[in-house]
Amino acid sequence: MESSTARRRSIVEPLIVSYAVGHIGLGAWQLIAPGSFFDTIGGFGTSNPHYTRDVGTFTLALGIAFAVAYRWPAWRPGVVGYALLQYAFHSVNHLADIGDADPKRVGPIDFALLALTTLILAWTLREVLRERRDAPP
Repeated sequence: MESSTARRRSIVEPLIVSYAVGHIGLGAWQLIAPGSFFDTIGGFGTSNPHYTRDVGTFTLALGIAFAVAYRWPAWRPGVVGYALLQYAFHSVNHLADIGDADPKRVGPIDFALLALTTLILAWTLREVLRERRDAPP
């Protein structure tokens, strides 16, 4: 019978990989084609390619940190905890600007997806901390 720690690891590790791949891809898109990113999912206010690339650097760094956390589990609590805070703050920002998206339907969709990601990251952090607590000394 599989232990609860092994089950958590079997769920957490694919999530960590998906966070890594997703953030590396998103950060690369923001850096390489900031106008395309703005037109597709960043349509709040006026496009500013420099700031979109700035955000891309943070997003890419978070993706790389997730990749490191996959390889070295000791990094997981810090990386997932940081991502949780970032997504929580990002969600609040999108809630505040929910009516400013262009097109208007994107505002509620962006907020819902960010809030859902925040909840998944909170669950992931709980599992990572349990995994760490249950690890043999």
